[in-house]
Amino acid sequence: MAAGKGFKIACIGAGNVGATLAQYCLEMELGDVVLTDIVEGMPQGKALDLTQAGPIRGYSCTAVGTNDYADIRGADLVMVTAGLPRKPGMSRLDLLEKNGAIIAGICDEIRAHAPDAVVIIITNPLDVMVYLAFKKLGFPPARVMGMAGCLDSARMRAFVAMELGVSMTNVDTMVLGSHGDDMVPLPQYTTVSGIPITRLLPQERIDAIVERTRKGGGEIVQLLKTGSAYYAPAASAARMAQAILRDEKQLLPCAAYLTGQYGLDDIFMGVPCILGKDGVERILELELTEQERQSLHRSAGEVRTGIAGLQERGIL
Repeated sequence: MAAGKGFKIACIGAGNVGATLAQYCLEMELGDVVLTDIVEGMPQGKALDLTQAGPIRGYSCTAVGTNDYADIRGADLVMVTAGLPRKPGMSRLDLLEKNGAIIAGICDEIRAHAPDAVVIIITNPLDVMVYLAFKKLGFPPARVMGMAGCLDSARMRAFVAMELGVSMTNVDTMVLGSHGDDMVPLPQYTTVSGIPITRLLPQERIDAIVERTRKGGGEIVQLLKTGSAYYAPAASAARMAQAILRDEKQLLPCAAYLTGQYGLDDIFMGVPCILGKDGVERILELELTEQERQSLHRSAGEVRTGIAGLQERGIL
């Protein structure tokens, strides 16, 4: 990926997450956006609406909508949001079979039309879907990743800021593991302007924040009743896109392919990554407590259960 060029970004899925992601990418002027969906008229209408917002919002990047995957040809970055959202009472793994079939089909199109792209998967169950995408695409592991840790960390940042009454920009957090109830928030790596929250909050409040972070997506699903979160997921994916397209070498947690790091192999999990023009350019191994390490491996077990489910259904 050549730095400084006009980038082409493909957003596959024009629902709430995909359209909001396209909006953020345009407003951040990351590149021109191709909004793709199988529903006729929807991506075209949303792309036209986004174009008309440009003069007011002050961006000059373009948006086009399409039902033809051939229009993503030559994309530098492909972000996949297509799939069914969670509904109240559903776990992310409940989406396994239907979204697995959707992602498998989309990967055939990406491989055919955008073989040099970096690919970010956002569809749930996230860690399982990105593993499926990696196997179907056949791309180098650095160019395939999942958006999860960035979102989970953002949620924890918000909850810490709300608890302490401080600016969210002062808070840094790190959340590892699968994007689900077994995710692993790390209070020891959570700081407010460099001060660990372990010195600012009693343990029971930290425990409550950790638990709310784990249930962050489900809390929104319960409130909305007919849909799931999309502003924060889209913002998190756009942040990853910025780091890649602008070659920022930014440290962000995302679902990356592990080859022995943290004692895990042949699995995608949320870990701290350096993101730049080549995708996941480096994975950092943090020092974890024994309890955190066990939690991370338990989280990996949930992902392997999902992978086995895809294999049983013949999708993988």
